[in-house]
Amino acid sequence: MGSAVYRFGQYALDADRHRLSHDGQRVEVEPKALELLCHLVEHRGRVVPAEELRNRMGHGHAVSEAALASLLRTARLAIGDNDTRQQLIRAVRPHGYQFIAHTAADSTPSGATPTAAGAPAVAEADDEVIRFCRSADGTRIAYTLTGEGPPLVKTANWLTHLDLDRTTPMWAHWFDGLTRGRQLIRYDERGCGLSSWDMGSFTLDNLVADLDSVADAAGLDRFPLLGVSQGGAVAVAYAALRPERVSHLILTSAYARGQQIRADSDAERDAAEVDLNIARAGWRSRDGSSFLRYFASQFLADATPAEWDAFAAYQRQTTSSANGLRFLEEFTRIDVSGIAHDVTCPTLIVHSRDDARVPVAQALELATLIPDSRLVLLESRNHLFTADEPAWPGFLTHLYNFLSE
Repeated sequence: MGSAVYRFGQYALDADRHRLSHDGQRVEVEPKALELLCHLVEHRGRVVPAEELRNRMGHGHAVSEAALASLLRTARLAIGDNDTRQQLIRAVRPHGYQFIAHTAADSTPSGATPTAAGAPAVAEADDEVIRFCRSADGTRIAYTLTGEGPPLVKTANWLTHLDLDRTTPMWAHWFDGLTRGRQLIRYDERGCGLSSWDMGSFTLDNLVADLDSVADAAGLDRFPLLGVSQGGAVAVAYAALRPERVSHLILTSAYARGQQIRADSDAERDAAEVDLNIARAGWRSRDGSSFLRYFASQFLADATPAEWDAFAAYQRQTTSSANGLRFLEEFTRIDVSGIAHDVTCPTLIVHSRDDARVPVAQALELATLIPDSRLVLLESRNHLFTADEPAWPGFLTHLYNFLSE
C-alpha cells in the first residue's frame, strides 16, 4: 500500500504513518491532536463540521467542546499556527474548521525511501515561483502560474498579495477552485502586493497594458479572462480593446461604472462621498480599525467581527496607505460603460443577489451592455464568495460549464 504525504510550507504530514516533520525533523505531537490534523488536511476542500471532529476524536462517542478546543490548539501550535493568526487552520463559525494552507499531496509506494522531511525521494517543489515582467511604461508587475492545464487569466484587483494569498481565508479557496484542471495566471496590480508600489500613472490604459505584459510574459495567445470586483471593469476594457486575445469573459461581483460615476441623485452622490470618506479615515488614521472594519463588512457581510479585523489587517499588508486611498478614489470614478458593447466574446456574469458592496443593479447593467452575455444571480450577501457558503460551489459549477462550451 502507499502512504499519503501532504506538504505545506516547511512541513510534511505522513497521514498513514501519523508523522509530522518540519525541515526534516520529526515534530512530536499528541496522538489525538495529530489525528485531528490529519483529518483536517485530508478534508481540506471543505469546512469540516465541529460535530464531525468531535465524533472522530471520540471514535463514535463525541468528545466535549472543551476537549476539541484543546486538541485544535495543540494541532495549531505543532504547525506554527495559533487561535489568533489562523493562517493554516481557520475557524468558520458557526460551521466548523478548515485547513486552508496551500498543500501538495504525494503518494509514496510501499518500500520507497522517503526524504528526511517524509516526502518521496523525487518530488516537485511546493513553493510557487513568482515571476516579474515590465509593463509598457516600465512598471514592475509580479505574476505567477498555478496548476496545470488550459490557461485561465484573472485580472488584478486590489487586496491581493501573491506571496500571502494562498493562506489568506479570503482568497485561499479561490485558488484551489480555479485550478481544477486549469493553469491559473494571476498578478498583483501596480501599486499592490509584490508589484511596484511606485504606481506612477494609474489609468485604464495602464491597467490594460499591465495585463498585456503578463499575457505576453506567460506566452499566452488566446485565453479566457476572469474579472473579480473592480478587476471586472479592467477585464471588460481588455476584452473590448483586445478581442483577438479573449476567448471567454467571466465577471463576478463586477461593475461597469464606479460609485461616483453611477450616482444619479444627490442622495446617491452623498452616499458615495460618505463611503469614500469612511475609507479615507481608516487609511489616514493610525488606529482606523473601526473604519476599515466597516469597509471589510461590505466585502464579507456574513463574517464575524474578528474576521473583519483580519480582513482589515490584510488590507494594510497589500499596499501603502497612500496607494490604498488612490485605489479607492480611482476605482470609484472608473467607467467602461462606453466600450462594453465592443466585447465580442461569450460572457458570463455572476453576482450575489444581496451584494453589500456592489448592488445587483450593476450586474444587470453589465448584462445589458455586453452582447452575447448571460447573467447568473446566486443567493449570497457577500461581495466575495466564501468557502463555506452554497454560492461558492455554485459559482464554480457555472464557471466550468461555461468554459467547457
